[in-house]
Amino acid sequence: MADVRIYTKAGDDGSTGLFLGSRVSKADVLVDAYGDVDEAVSLLGVARAACPDPTIAGLLLRLQRELFVAAADLATNPAHRDRLQPGISLLTPQMVEDLEGLIDRLVAERPLRPVFIVPGSTPTSAAIDHARTVVRRAERHVVHAQDVGHHVSPHVLRYLNRLSDLVFVLARHAAGDQEEPASHD
Repeated sequence: MADVRIYTKAGDDGSTGLFLGSRVSKADVLVDAYGDVDEAVSLLGVARAACPDPTIAGLLLRLQRELFVAAADLATNPAHRDRLQPGISLLTPQMVEDLEGLIDRLVAERPLRPVFIVPGSTPTSAAIDHARTVVRRAERHVVHAQDVGHHVSPHVLRYLNRLSDLVFVLARHAAGDQEEPASHD
């Protein structure tokens, strides 16, 4: 078997490679943005590993896979975006619409309570809520990257915005009737 190494030493200078070529600083806000997406993937994995409900676990896996698409879209060398493949490395408007449909369906199944909720009712809901905060951070970093001149697909920005809503709804489903409101009223 060939000797395969995980390290390349290419990042020893503080840069990292973009998908399809070129390099940027590891301190670049774009790297922060797709790093946050990567963190959200991992946190959704923590939630999925603790999830006793196979339907919610299946949705979490789907979202993890879709976030890989968002990360690829963000991390692509702008000169080669024409080589991206819809749904594989390019986020599509349909992916955003699918999230909206899922949010509507889940809220119809379990209407949201008109109160702030203290996260942590179940291990699964707590992990999903943690992922939600990271998705929101990713969204902020994507906006910042766009503001400083990086190419950012508007579909990625819309996707992350809808995803934070969907993940909030999923956390409420995972918590069931065990949630505590933020106030004691």
